[in-house]
Amino acid sequence: MGLARAALLVAKEEYPQLSVELYLARLDQVAEEVKDRLANESAPLLMLDELIRTLYGRRKFSGNRDAYYDPRNSFLNDVLDRGVGIPLTLGIVLLEIGWRLDLPLEGVNFPGHFLVRYAGDELRLLIDPFDGGKIRFEDEAQQLLDQGYGGMVAMRDQFLRMATKRDMLIRLLTNLKGIYVKIGDDRRALAVVERLLMITPTAPLQSRSRGLLLARLGRHGEAADQLEAYLRVSPSAEDKTHVQEMVEDLRAGRFDENVDPS
Repeated sequence: MGLARAALLVAKEEYPQLSVELYLARLDQVAEEVKDRLANESAPLLMLDELIRTLYGRRKFSGNRDAYYDPRNSFLNDVLDRGVGIPLTLGIVLLEIGWRLDLPLEGVNFPGHFLVRYAGDELRLLIDPFDGGKIRFEDEAQQLLDQGYGGMVAMRDQFLRMATKRDMLIRLLTNLKGIYVKIGDDRRALAVVERLLMITPTAPLQSRSRGLLLARLGRHGEAADQLEAYLRVSPSAEDKTHVQEMVEDLRAGRFDENVDPS
């Protein structure tokens, strides 16, 4: 399944009437606009430059610095409608249009700030989808780390590994989960966790989160079953004793609803 289609299906949970094909066609339209402006020019770097000019210059896409944690920043339809998003969703837009132009682009799961990489045969560049498509060389990545971590984190090779489509989808859902947990929307957080478990069925953290969210929603029997499943997957978990106590409480009809489900 294509990345944009998967991201739109995530959004469709929030917007049941959403037309996935309509929004995919809008990505096609931007790619055609770039082609038209280039006429017969097909040099990859020129195409990349025109793509960035079209997306950030003419169409005014930008990072949503004023409301970074607005859930709409994680829904691809909203990003395309509103022209603002977070690094990941803006990166997905950039990638999908670039792939339609046969550009050698790939995602990079950089810590705290998703990036896009131009992986040419002779040149590799990092593109910041949140900062107007700003381009950097890979040896400048430490500067980005310093911006986010105040110089406390040293650059490592794994920070620049290619992100698969699955990796990006997991990051998208994890972002949404964090937003919903933060605002106390347990129902939506649970729906996101269940999607994450469809992709990573044995992920211990998500298994635990599902149990705690079920408990917070009053579904105590299901919660106890889920937390027991978590302990089977993670028999050496640091919180094993605490979770066992929670299971006992749930079986007895007790639960502290203030527990953090993240």
